[in-house]
Amino acid sequence: MKHWDLFLAPYKQAVAELKIKLKGMRGQFDLDSTHSPIEFVTGRVKPIASILDKANQKGIPLENLEAEMQDIAGMRIMCQFVDDIHTVVELLRNRNDFEIVEDRDYISHKKSSGYRSYHIVICYPVQTIHGEKKILAEIQIRTLSMNFWATIEHSLNYKYKGIFPNDIKMRLQRAAEASFRLDEEMSLIRGEIQEAQAFFTRKKEFKQEEKN
Repeated sequence: MKHWDLFLAPYKQAVAELKIKLKGMRGQFDLDSTHSPIEFVTGRVKPIASILDKANQKGIPLENLEAEMQDIAGMRIMCQFVDDIHTVVELLRNRNDFEIVEDRDYISHKKSSGYRSYHIVICYPVQTIHGEKKILAEIQIRTLSMNFWATIEHSLNYKYKGIFPNDIKMRLQRAAEASFRLDEEMSLIRGEIQEAQAFFTRKKEFKQEEKN
């Protein structure tokens, strides 16, 4: 494909705008002094080499990238608790600045590898000097422990090109279950955790006020 910069420009714009909007959601919870279901937000545009590699694996012609590759623009929302994920999903469903075209619940229905996350594919309107351009973007919502596991699995996937030795595959599956059990245990003491965090925040703010 020629002119990659031109092709990727609206995706880069979408990621930049969505970062601001999704971080703004967290800021609103902070202003309300209520627990934010969003811990932090990251985003990226898929590198050209990764786009070509995935297009080759999935048999996607380059001229069909816009319509068939959903994660060229990718956002990731991190949450502390599993329940927070469902809260974020509802918040996204209630927005009117993009359209949800597909969602995949890999938390209730984990992948065979053990992977858990919630994926939402959106159609996002980017305003350009040539008019509005709608692009596909993927938002992944997961807990911190889910993200740790997924990051490791992703790295190993590149090393083994998707074909894991049996012992590595079994260890990854056990690690995924251990990660989910951690999330479940943290959920059981959610109230204690949030109370401790609120106390720490108040103490930090008080010290800052004393300095001023």
